[in-house]
Amino acid sequence: MDVKLANIGYGNIISAGRLLAIVNPESAPIKRLVQEAREAGKLIDATLGRRTRAVVIMDSGHVILSALQTETLAARIDSRPSTL
Repeated sequence: MDVKLANIGYGNIISAGRLLAIVNPESAPIKRLVQEAREAGKLIDATLGRRTRAVVIMDSGHVILSALQTETLAARIDSRPSTL
């Protein structure tokens, strides 16, 4: 079983196989999604106090905030070799 991990910035790592989408946080629907995840206890803030530049949506319903650009995250996920 291969587990592909992806660095989402500042030492935070996610399982790339469970990733559904990486989206820009500026649109109103994404802002609502983040607020709903916060209220449901499914929001993970991985920005370390920096500005949110990408929102990562996982298959478990968790929403992860990242301080890296969406393009940067996508490139990291595409280029990471399978591990384990």
